[in-house]
Amino acid sequence: MELDDLDWKLLDLLQRDGRMTFTELAKRVSLSAPATTERVRRLEQAGIVTGYVAVVDTHRLGLPIEAIVRVRVRSLDTPRFRERVVTLAQVRDADHVTGDDCWLLRVVCRSMVELEAFVEQAQRYGDTTTSLVFSSHGRNRPVTREVFGDIVSR
Repeated sequence: MELDDLDWKLLDLLQRDGRMTFTELAKRVSLSAPATTERVRRLEQAGIVTGYVAVVDTHRLGLPIEAIVRVRVRSLDTPRFRERVVTLAQVRDADHVTGDDCWLLRVVCRSMVELEAFVEQAQRYGDTTTSLVFSSHGRNRPVTREVFGDIVSR
């Protein structure tokens, strides 16, 4: 699907505030509410907009420990690892990656004891490296048209 300037503006606004009403979106892009609704529906039907989420502050929920756990899973253990570790409640993100590690997991825990238990469970399937997250900068940044401009200009 070819996106025009209006589509990109709608995507930018929705990524910044997925709860924005169609009326407010329409005002911001200078279209009627029905035309705006139709454009957003078209983006959804094309699979470009795949959902809307609430961003939750895990620290305020009592999950102050956040870590990145890299795991080098033995190939025969991959199905069990996916089933028994990736599905655990502590796992917020799980990426199957190339390189020295097989998996990058972002996990949240109530305590270091809980993190230790999580890592021990992951170690049943391979070697792990754990890094505590001090702070996060740039998470959930919107995908913008400029990404494509940067790629083209290189």
